[in-house]
Amino acid sequence: MQRAMGLSAAGRQPWLWGNTRYDRMASVAGMAALAVLAIDWTRDDPVLGAALGTDPGDTIERAGAKAPTAAKGGATVGRREVLAGGYLGVTHTHPSVVTIKNPGRTDMSLGPIEWEGKPFKSPIYYGLRVAHWQDGARFGSLLDFTHAKAVSRFDEETNFKGTLEGKALPPRAKVGDVFRHLEFSHGHNMLTLNGLLRLGSFRVQPYVGAGGGISLPHTEIGYRGENGRTYEYQYAGLAGQVLAGLEVQVGGARIFLEYKLSYAPYDVPLSGVVNGWILFTDLWRQISAWAGGEAPPGGRLTTPLVTHHAIGGAMVRVAGARTVRAP
Repeated sequence: MQRAMGLSAAGRQPWLWGNTRYDRMASVAGMAALAVLAIDWTRDDPVLGAALGTDPGDTIERAGAKAPTAAKGGATVGRREVLAGGYLGVTHTHPSVVTIKNPGRTDMSLGPIEWEGKPFKSPIYYGLRVAHWQDGARFGSLLDFTHAKAVSRFDEETNFKGTLEGKALPPRAKVGDVFRHLEFSHGHNMLTLNGLLRLGSFRVQPYVGAGGGISLPHTEIGYRGENGRTYEYQYAGLAGQVLAGLEVQVGGARIFLEYKLSYAPYDVPLSGVVNGWILFTDLWRQISAWAGGEAPPGGRLTTPLVTHHAIGGAMVRVAGARTVRAP
């Protein structure tokens, strides 16, 4: 729990400095996206925009877009917009090695594990997002929530190494011979903040983006022959993603097709007996256990999930504000 909430396993070093370079890259991507979001939104504020050197009245002109419309008295008028929408899609998650450590009881690794996305089986793959663009500008920002799944294949043989509850594991076995549940099926969930860039100005508009955030999976882990299982939403660490897509305006909506690549190095506590309810109560229980110095009864599970996403969806404008520059 300590590592997941910001500390290393020793409880002394910050999580960011005690992990792999990929975890640090995800963190840097998230901070960079946050900076893009701050600059993007302050372009419209006369005070903050001046401090950043971005005159809110000529944002559109600097972006190389068409000139804003003229208002009475010679003033120019631009507009920013906030879009909200959702999407569906399919995924492919690369095989990964799963490690479970519970000092004095279990020290095992297995894999590579083949993960299935099952995007059309309930709960289906879906995403929700909110984007902000200055009218005609190249740079934007995106808050993106993705609900995918990662479910192990129980009938596949894989490599095992180490011990489970003090007993040696066979070198080869089916996943289902050892595990009753090994999945993140109510969500290989990620919440990310992203910077966006439109590539030119076309009828079918290409764009790219990158960002980072946090993983909030619904973990379901249980061993064969045991009644208890971990079944709850959890904070599992940082996550990062890159994306590229095409969008087209249809009436008042934006239709888009997009490819995303996400990286989520999971580090989750195994309660062994908890049946979770909803995200907020599960996270509160996790935070409380960490604050009280409680070690998870089942130890910790770690695995890196690298996932390809092919998605399609629509967004509609939900808010906007005028920006005016006097002549």
